[in-house]
Amino acid sequence: MKASNFSCLITAGPTREYLDPVRFFSNASSGKMGYGLATAALKRGWAVDLVSGPVCLAPPSGVSLYRVVTAAEMERVCRQLFVKCDLLIMCAAVADYRPAATEDRKIKKKADALEIRMEPTADILKALASEKQNQVCVGFAAETDHLEAHARRKLKEKKLDWIVANDVSRLDSGMESEMNKVMIFSRKGQSHAFGPAPKLDVAEFILRTITGAG
Repeated sequence: MKASNFSCLITAGPTREYLDPVRFFSNASSGKMGYGLATAALKRGWAVDLVSGPVCLAPPSGVSLYRVVTAAEMERVCRQLFVKCDLLIMCAAVADYRPAATEDRKIKKKADALEIRMEPTADILKALASEKQNQVCVGFAAETDHLEAHARRKLKEKKLDWIVANDVSRLDSGMESEMNKVMIFSRKGQSHAFGPAPKLDVAEFILRTITGAG
């Protein structure tokens, strides 16, 4: 993967799926891993499109930043950018479900229980990977148990080239942490492990691994 004219599309952070104007479903993703990947990619001289959910991070200087909120918004932007990228790294923690209905006004608290019907969001990574031409597609698997088994299943089901798995139940790494510990699996059967280490170091390791440079 040469630096000249090489384009990388990276997603980062969480999505928010709104129930009403003030309440939403989301997750604890800080965006630090995705932003670290964007920084590492820029150091390689790549052109970087960064599609980011709501985070409290300054974007790396030099990226083309696209801010989104919901999974549907992230899917729409990614579809527009995917056709011109060479490498997709789907690091964002996209919500798997969203409320089936969004209220226009704040739902008032009542004495009885509140039941919310949820519907699945689109599987952005699976959809893009199924349409790839020459792009390399890399996914992330944030798991709390059976890390390798779940990651390998996603690698196969989504028809990815690589998947990066990390245990988000750990207290010393993962979501919201400055550190991460990962296992990387390829569709050709390769496996690699790295960490715990600062997320920028992990990002550089991931790029070395998927480009065959380390």
